[in-house]
Order: sequence, then structure tokens, then C-alpha cells
Amino acid sequence: MISVNNVSMKFDLGIDKGSSFKNMFIAIFDKKRRRKKEYFWALKDVNFEINKGEVVGLIGSNGAGKSTLLKVVSGVMKPTKGKVTVNGSIAPMIELGAGFDLELTARENIYLNGAVLGYSEKFLNEKFDDIVEFSELKDFLDVPVKNFSSGMIAKLAFSISTVVDPEILIVDEILSVGDLKFQEKSHNKMMELIKGGTTVLYVSHSINSIKEICDKVVWLDHGNVVKIGSAEEICDEYYLSQMGETQKDSMKRKSEKSKKVDDNKSKKK
Repeated sequence: MISVNNVSMKFDLGIDKGSSFKNMFIAIFDKKRRRKKEYFWALKDVNFEINKGEVVGLIGSNGAGKSTLLKVVSGVMKPTKGKVTVNGSIAPMIELGAGFDLELTARENIYLNGAVLGYSEKFLNEKFDDIVEFSELKDFLDVPVKNFSSGMIAKLAFSISTVVDPEILIVDEILSVGDLKFQEKSHNKMMELIKGGTTVLYVSHSINSIKEICDKVVWLDHGNVVKIGSAEEICDEYYLSQMGETQKDSMKRKSEKSKKVDDNKSKKK
């Protein structure tokens, strides 16, 4: 369903100061101004496969390349090297509300954002009430989105994105959208899509959420794939690494604790 082959992504850090006359004059006396552009590799030769119906999680610390990889897979970005092959329709839920026109009302943005996602006007007319009901924003339909809180914008965007059952869902931390009630609704909607056979690529900093939802996990660190495996195994190993431990250290500590308990029992006897 999704094939990621030797994907690398390079970004220009913007160190270059330009070639204006003023900058060239300053560069004569300032060697730092003369240095070439510097680049940052957000992804480095990433490889993995996702089969139809699989739910795959991406984990890693901030800057690991998770969100960049989601954008590459969803087609928002073109990789510097490598190739991504996707077979099926994609519903990307990345940076919810980023495509909204803040000057337009919620009602107008439903049609605007829906069109961007490829929905026809007829389809949006048919699904309009469902979108509004799920978003819980019925009383704010004719209010400009610029007056919405970030949570309200995310709720509206989530409701538009999930009005259809896509073949592939690309998700970036959407289960934290809105208040607790809406978080529960978004979680239930996600589980409904998963049970319906939707293929999911999911990013979250919540290890428990990854364990609950995902079959397989890809662990990224500084743009590199550290390990790919079952959600339980990889999440546990990642957690230990974040705590500054290794599995060996953890096992050693447990062994020492067990030995101490046995020694105490022997002393009591």
C-alpha cells in the first residue's frame, strides 16, 4: 500500500545572506558572511513498507523527522532522494486547519477545505450537516475563522477530513484535538476507521496511544531509522532509551533487586 525507498530529505538552513551589494561589501571583511549555504538532512535513506490495513506508528524525539516523513508520504513535500509509492486515496491530517482562509467563515471554509481535499460541492452539500454536528460548531458557522481558538479550528478541520472513509490515513497527533469530550470522539472515529480496514500512518508522542492503536512501529532518530518492529517491543525499547537506560541495564537492576529481596529473606530466617 505504501512503499518508502531510500528516502532522504534535505533542507536549506538559510545561512546564506544573499548577494546584495551591501552583503558582498560586508563579506570582504567578514569571513563568516562568505561561508557557503548550510544544509540539514531531516531524513536519511529511510526504508519501510506498509501493507493494506496495517496501522503503523512513527516514534522519535523532537527533530527525529517524523512530521517531515508524513509530509513526504502524503505528497506535501517531494523527497530530495528516493521514492515513495502510494496505492490508494490519502486523507492527510497534518497541521489541521493550515489550509483555511482565516478571513472566511467556518461555513465557507468547509467548502474551501473540502475542495482542497478533492470533495465535490454536491458531496459537501450532502455531508454538510454531518461535518457541523461532529465539529460541535453549529453556533459559530458564520463567524470568521480568525476569531476561532486553535482548538476550534482543529475540530473543524478534523471533522472535514474524516467525513469520508479514506483508504490511507496520515495522522499527526490529532487525538489531542479540542477538549476532553472531543478527544474521545476523535479517538472513537480513528478506531472506527481502523476497524473498517483503513491503512494508517500515525505519529504521536504518547507511547500508550501508539501501543493501543498500532501493529508496527518505525523508530526514527535524527532522520535515521533506528529499528522497525512490533509496537510493544519497539515502544518499550524506545521508552528505556529515553530514560537513559538500555534493556541490559533494566534487567541488571531487576536482577539486583530480586537478589536483595532473597538476601533479606535469608537474613530473617
